[in-house]
Amino acid sequence: MLSSWTRDGATRTGERRQARAQTSPVAALAALFAVCAGLSLYVTVLGGSIPLLEDRAVADPTLDRVHDVIDDGGVVDAERLPDAMTRGPDGRRLNVTLTASDDVWTVGPAVPQEATDRASRLVSVRLSPGQVEPGRLTVVVWS
Repeated sequence: MLSSWTRDGATRTGERRQARAQTSPVAALAALFAVCAGLSLYVTVLGGSIPLLEDRAVADPTLDRVHDVIDDGGVVDAERLPDAMTRGPDGRRLNVTLTASDDVWTVGPAVPQEATDRASRLVSVRLSPGQVEPGRLTVVVWS
C-alpha cells in the first residue's frame, strides 16, 4: 500500500497518523548548557584535587634548548657555554658540561649526589679553528 504525507498529516488513503513529539529549542539549549556546566565543574574540581608532578623530567627539553644556544652550524663552540645558563627551567638549578678529547668545560653550580634528572648527547666540538673532535654535552637539572 502506497502512502505519502500531506501538510495536515493525513495520508492519501484517508487514515490519520499520530504526530511525533518535538523538543523545544530553548529546552534543548538549557539541557546542553546544564551538561556542559556540569562537565566543566567536574573537570575543574578533579584537576584541583590531583597534585601536579614536581619530578617530571625537564633535562631533555633543557638539553635541546642548551644545544640550540651553543651550536653553530652543527658544531658546538665551548666559548658559548656560559650563554647556556639562561636556558634552564625557572626555579631549578642547571649544570652544563661539555667534554671532548681530554678537555672538560663546565658551567653552573656543582652537581649534588642526589641529582638524577640528567640528559646528554653526542656532539661535534670545535677545539680550535679547523679542529673538530667528537664530544658529549651533558645537562643536569635539579631543585
